Amino acid sequence: MDRIPPTGVSMRPLLRVLPEGTELWRCHQNEFGPESFNPNPAHPYFGGSRFDATEQDPYPFLYAALDPVTALCEVLLRSVDFEDRTAVRLVPWAQASRYTLSALRTTRALSLVELSTAEGLAAVWQDSWLVDSEAGDYPKTRYWVRLMREHASGANGLVWESKRCRPRSALQLFGDRCGENPLDTDPDRSLRLDSPRAWPRRTGCSTRSGP
Repeated sequence: MDRIPPTGVSMRPLLRVLPEGTELWRCHQNEFGPESFNPNPAHPYFGGSRFDATEQDPYPFLYAALDPVTALCEVLLRSVDFEDRTAVRLVPWAQASRYTLSALRTTRALSLVELSTAEGLAAVWQDSWLVDSEAGDYPKTRYWVRLMREHASGANGLVWESKRCRPRSALQLFGDRCGENPLDTDPDRSLRLDSPRAWPRRTGCSTRSGP
């Protein structure tokens, strides 16, 4: 719903509670820890991802998923097509080798704005455009996060249906609203993607070393 939001009324977002101990998965760059939040706001108009913080509302944020395949797809399969001859999506090795797949657990219950259902989207004056639009609309979707945070001061983040791994859930946590150390990590459950065993064929993707 690419339109100006209503004014003079209160938004009442629906919330989904992740219980303490919920397992999350994150695909993150090798140089950062699994539990580290991104402290860098995106430019308000250029680059960045769908729900990044901006200078208008700066806060640390962390993207994750409820299963490992979705975490991989959200990071590595953006605008990647299936190859004609192989029927797989080829991810350049130079890209994949920079990432690690890690498991985490929540250390407390977290309340997330529900964007996975029609009811949840309608509660924030939106429809599927918010979670399905392409990168050209990301300045507008980032504005909508600001709006949701203004109206839902108790929310710890967002959860939505992954565009690249339906009907599974992707999520974002607000680092300024989750308290100290909201996530526990298990070093034994981190897997660098420059390892050959990191590529489950059920994702329908593979890597290539050349251009």
